[in-house]
Amino acid sequence: MKKREALFKLFALAICLSIAVPAFVFAQAAPETKNSTMRLAWWGNPTRDERTLKAVEMFMAANPDITIDTETTGWSGYWDKMNTQAAAGSLPDLMQHDYAYMLQWVQRNQLADLTPYVDKGIIDLSDINESFLSGGRVNGKLYGISLGTNAVCIAYDPAVLAKAGIAEPDSANWTWDDFEKIALQIYQKTGVQTLPFFTTDPKVGFDNAIRQTGATTYGKTKGLGFTDTTVLKDYYAIQLRLQDAGALINPEIAFVTVTPEEGEFAKGHSWLEYMWSNQFVSFQVAAKRPLKLALLPNIKNAKAKGTFLKPSMFFSIPASAENPELAAKFLNYFINDIDVNDYLMGERGVPIPSKVREHMSTKVNSVNKQIFDFIGLASQNAGPIDAPDPSGSGEFLKMVRDVSQEILLKRISLDEGVAKIMTKGNEILK
Repeated sequence: MKKREALFKLFALAICLSIAVPAFVFAQAAPETKNSTMRLAWWGNPTRDERTLKAVEMFMAANPDITIDTETTGWSGYWDKMNTQAAAGSLPDLMQHDYAYMLQWVQRNQLADLTPYVDKGIIDLSDINESFLSGGRVNGKLYGISLGTNAVCIAYDPAVLAKAGIAEPDSANWTWDDFEKIALQIYQKTGVQTLPFFTTDPKVGFDNAIRQTGATTYGKTKGLGFTDTTVLKDYYAIQLRLQDAGALINPEIAFVTVTPEEGEFAKGHSWLEYMWSNQFVSFQVAAKRPLKLALLPNIKNAKAKGTFLKPSMFFSIPASAENPELAAKFLNYFINDIDVNDYLMGERGVPIPSKVREHMSTKVNSVNKQIFDFIGLASQNAGPIDAPDPSGSGEFLKMVRDVSQEILLKRISLDEGVAKIMTKGNEILK
């Protein structure tokens, strides 16, 4: 009798478990299927914001079970915001990233390796040449996928040169001496001035010149990668001479961070603006007049190419992402889908998948066609990209911008300013 009761209890327990276990499993699995929301963050401008939000809408229309929450910030506040979120453990699932900060974030274990998502087929890189992916690799792992090919450039107003009776520059062969002569002649004949060089990030400008000497701004191990300060002094001396002649936009105005629409170039006060090629779309929209693109001038007796092809920016998945597979799925859509790229129109740079790039070259408007043509010119006049920026580069860039203002506002002498950049630069980068 006791054996029969025991067997009955075991049988009853088995029935309960057969019901309870699947229910338990379902209860545990349900959040994964229901949690179909991801966060996307980028820095931008009105043009980029509009196009990115449209891409998000298109993706959600094709994937109605997925919701994407978006966060957009201007460049000047973006990294403060992302670093704050990183400290709080609240980074988005997919974030726009930059070559300048990639290595630092990898060293702090803040970015996920994207290789597993490639291996699973969630991210398709089969139509992308490795040369476009190398900028996002660190120690063989893929931490970011480039959203476009990019190069430093000058955008100029050809109508101003025509009014001054000056021939347009031979983009691949002009020198900084040519640049200074053109700037002075334009001011003397039209009253239009020249913006100080790269006010958002002065390092971008002198980095191009330093590369032409065969050196690099950052050292391979620590500190600065150059000791000869000739080109650095020339970089500021040209601006000071233009300023003394009345041909330079007031630095107190130029160094204020504004939108392209609010800038001195859009207002017609400067004949040129310095930028990365992917920014040309927004500056053209802001200027409301035809513009052209040129490479940065050459230094005397250049030993190497100053220009390089740079990933315009990346999409990266933070290591703390709550929904990394959703992020990977959207990233794949963003880079490979023809329809969405028809709308994005290369605003972040020339697309990296060959089929998308070939398609876009036949679809883009005249403004974007200029960017495609410029990247072709840049590729013929470019050297290898430098290693990712080292730890401390963010602090270095801020210091250079501060010292650049001190030099141009004549709070310190040229020699004092350059010495300060060298001394503080080596201290920061050690």
